Amino acid sequence: MNKKDVAIVLCGAAGQGVQTVEHILVRLLRQAGFHVFATKEYMSRIRGGINSTEIRISSERVSAPVDRIDILLPFHPDALDHLKARISPETTVIGDRKNICLDCPAEVTDFIDVPFAEIAENIGGRLFINIIAAGVVLGMLDVDMKMVSDFISEFFVKKDEEIVRKNIEAIKLGCQRGKELRDSGKARYTLKNPLAKNEVLLNGAEAVGMGALAGGCDFLSSYPMSPSTGVMVFLSQHMEDFGVVVEQAEDEIAAINMALGGSYAGARTMVTTSGGGFALMTEGVSLSGMIEMPVVIHLAQRPGPATGLPTRTEQADLELALYAGHGEFPRVIFAPGSLEDAFDLTKKAFELADKYQIPAFILTDQYFMDTFTNIRPFNLEGIDIEKHIVKTDKGYKRYALTEDGISPRGIPGFGDGLVGVDSDEHDEDSHITEDLDLRTQMVDKRLKKMELLKSEIIPPELVGSEDYEILLIGWGSTYHAIKEALKELNREDIAFLHFKQVYPLYPGSQEYFDRAKQTIIVENNATSQFGKIIKLYTDHSVGGNLLKYNGLAFTVEEIVKGLKDKLS
Repeated sequence: MNKKDVAIVLCGAAGQGVQTVEHILVRLLRQAGFHVFATKEYMSRIRGGINSTEIRISSERVSAPVDRIDILLPFHPDALDHLKARISPETTVIGDRKNICLDCPAEVTDFIDVPFAEIAENIGGRLFINIIAAGVVLGMLDVDMKMVSDFISEFFVKKDEEIVRKNIEAIKLGCQRGKELRDSGKARYTLKNPLAKNEVLLNGAEAVGMGALAGGCDFLSSYPMSPSTGVMVFLSQHMEDFGVVVEQAEDEIAAINMALGGSYAGARTMVTTSGGGFALMTEGVSLSGMIEMPVVIHLAQRPGPATGLPTRTEQADLELALYAGHGEFPRVIFAPGSLEDAFDLTKKAFELADKYQIPAFILTDQYFMDTFTNIRPFNLEGIDIEKHIVKTDKGYKRYALTEDGISPRGIPGFGDGLVGVDSDEHDEDSHITEDLDLRTQMVDKRLKKMELLKSEIIPPELVGSEDYEILLIGWGSTYHAIKEALKELNREDIAFLHFKQVYPLYPGSQEYFDRAKQTIIVENNATSQFGKIIKLYTDHSVGGNLLKYNGLAFTVEEIVKGLKDKLS
């Protein structure tokens, strides 16, 4: 077979080193000049269960998961049953027949027996199985052996010399077996693109973290909760490089209040959390609204209610982010669809939070957080962190009633003024008040910011012909899957409108909807939460929906089939 786009799936139990193989392969393949995309689905347990990682490699850019499996490497006997719905006659299974399937399921028609366990035992133990398997894939793809050896030496640099030597031996033996398969004609692929060598490999958590740095973040306080923790880990790894303080709080209530305290002192602050953790933060969100204190909230969604599926994905916290916090006050909500979006929108969230003294949300999900792909380096030109803090005088009023609703923001110690805050309704001097007329003025003052925010709304992106009759609507992490599905459908009458800012809604959205004879929304939730927002803020009721809420992200094939069914 001679393919330009290959989907490789690794599948095994937690603790078998599936993530180690993924880590090695995606980095070496990118170095070797392949476009790479990798995403994982895993159970909520440290050992056991069945987890899988999909790695797509191509001569063209790929950024979405597929159902198709071209090469499957099972590390556990239950792996084939776990993935049987995705196995086809086109799937080549490479595994240790004696340990994986002496009697394979009917779905498996092409099995290449590689005695991983026997080879590993000859080297020094079964723990080398995953390194040998990585070598088989690299050999099939004709990756340079010196590059492979150098990478393994660096990867295991903290281990003793004997461990490094055995891992190099293991990956070389795997590469040799993979090259034999390639030379035999069983596995021949034309995939390389030299441009990929100069790109960077990132996941969603790293892209959000970099956007925070570009936005001037200097304080993050959070309590670890999957799938949001990667942002905290990334920023903690770069604390000294960028002068960021990262604090692991005792709980989420403390985390958001620490962030508001940091903002009171003049820092640009952030919290990163997931649904259950954010539920504890909602009083703090309301406090941010009342005391007009900027904070950026990264909410990485996972299926609920309660603990739900803690290691799976969903887009079901949009309404939670929109309505969290008692009372009425302004906010913005961004939902990146690409790594570039994650960088740009997180930076934008810091800018708007600081400028308008509001909470700003970045809405991602487990799929987005844990997915790797190679991209061009972010454009860092023109990054200018503009802070909106004033030097106070003795007559300073923290909540001065202004025409645009934005009171000058001072911080303690910068000027001669007293900078007070009060969670009760307050007067211009931040003193508690029950003057009902003043209450009305203060609410109006805060809500005036919504009108200003409308001038800074990021418009949706239209993909496809402007002369569409059918309009697909999506938001957040469904972006690449819908985009690739649209390309596969290859119909001039269908276009895709992707929203990367979901609140406030773009004022011109109605025009896009009016031009369509039919609209279909694609969402990773059960109730079409964004469809309801569209109905609330426009005159449009979305005509159809394609919804998925089993804990997994949409694949390209699912969207293609779902749309064909609806359009038939």
